[in-house]
Amino acid sequence: MAHATDTSTGTTRRDFLMLATGAAGAVAIGAAVIPLVSQLAPDAQTVAAGAPIDVDLAPVAEGQAIKLFWRGKLIFVRHRTKKEIEEAKAVDVATLRDPQTDEQRTKAGHEQFLIIYGNCTHLGCVPLGNAPGDPKGDFDGWFCPCHGSHYDSSGRIRKGPAPLNLPVPPYAFNGDTKIKIG
Repeated sequence: MAHATDTSTGTTRRDFLMLATGAAGAVAIGAAVIPLVSQLAPDAQTVAAGAPIDVDLAPVAEGQAIKLFWRGKLIFVRHRTKKEIEEAKAVDVATLRDPQTDEQRTKAGHEQFLIIYGNCTHLGCVPLGNAPGDPKGDFDGWFCPCHGSHYDSSGRIRKGPAPLNLPVPPYAFNGDTKIKIG
């Protein structure tokens, strides 16, 4: 009985079928593994949510505040007036519930910009004081209408049930009016 053999190389049809089946199997495994591995990687929205953000503060006028989101958390950025800075620096730190100087809450040479998280440290409400006409509380800062916490122009708790100052996120100045949060 004769076999189908290539006389020049000595390969059979069976060898070819084994090679083709192996290659098809490798392609099938790759087609299954590649989507599985790519599914395990975080999506672009998740990566962007934790990435540092750059903010240009030049358009923020003196006395104005803006709201940003970084890592899903609200950030207040206020361009403070000279009056607000003087009020914040004049406070006797020993009288504060959570003692911090204004200098500890701002960057040297950029005291006019205050960058803080925008949720009350009592129960996470959003204090008022960013929009024109908002009540700024008894200390010219922020007022949380839910439970009556008052923060000063440096974001320090002065009155009400909140136990801590509004936290300062990690940030750095990359120029006179450019910051990187995160």
